[in-house]
Amino acid sequence: QVHLVESGGGTVQAGGSLRLSCAASGRTFSLYAMGWLRQAPGKDRDFVARIWWSDQTAYADSVKDRFSISRDIGKDTVYLQMNILEPEDTAVYYCIANEYGGVEHVGQGIQVTVSS
Repeated sequence: QVHLVESGGGTVQAGGSLRLSCAASGRTFSLYAMGWLRQAPGKDRDFVARIWWSDQTAYADSVKDRFSISRDIGKDTVYLQMNILEPEDTAVYYCIANEYGGVEHVGQGIQVTVSS
């Protein structure tokens, strides 16, 4: 089993920055990628960003010029640096971890609120 713990959420004014962290524990040796999803009120859960262990990254078009995903190998931790935040970025952000064999683990989620 893989356990994910998110941190770093909160409330920020438009134009500000936040950094989310996601620490993985347990069967981390079986992972090959981690990333983030988000779900705004009344909307579907959407992809935000992913980083593979090869260090390849992918971003949603809506965030690719403002967000940056990175990882600390030694800490089994992934970060999402979010800059120039907009009210439309308000959502619950979920950390995800992809395991060989097709399993995707999802964290409990953390609230990010951007005020205008």
